[in-house]
Amino acid sequence: VSSVAALISLSFGGAVGLMFLMLGCALPQYNQYWPLFVLFFYILSPIPYCIARRLVDDTDATSNACKELAIFLTTGIVVSAFGLPIVFARAELIYWGACALVLTGNTVIFATILGFFLVFGSNDDFSWQQW
Repeated sequence: VSSVAALISLSFGGAVGLMFLMLGCALPQYNQYWPLFVLFFYILSPIPYCIARRLVDDTDATSNACKELAIFLTTGIVVSAFGLPIVFARAELIYWGACALVLTGNTVIFATILGFFLVFGSNDDFSWQQW
């Protein structure tokens, strides 16, 4: 897969995920913007892994505690992003239909973030580390 096609696909995935999130907020029957707090989780989720990747030497074949901690923290952030809309719906701050749209958007956004790291995570000539 060429890097330009991958970048276009990832940007399309991000746009679709954000569209689902905005539909869960802005549709007239929902009209509550509490679900936008999951944007913080979208921003925070890649940070632990990016920091660990900078600190860890990839020549070590065994598992590294720093990488394991980064994956654990990232998992906690992702689970929190899925839990927050459910808590909002249980507390009746948002409707369950809005919760479903936000969870769909979460799935698409986190799949896009994972795809970004899978496509641009290797140290080739077009790497995310150059950005």
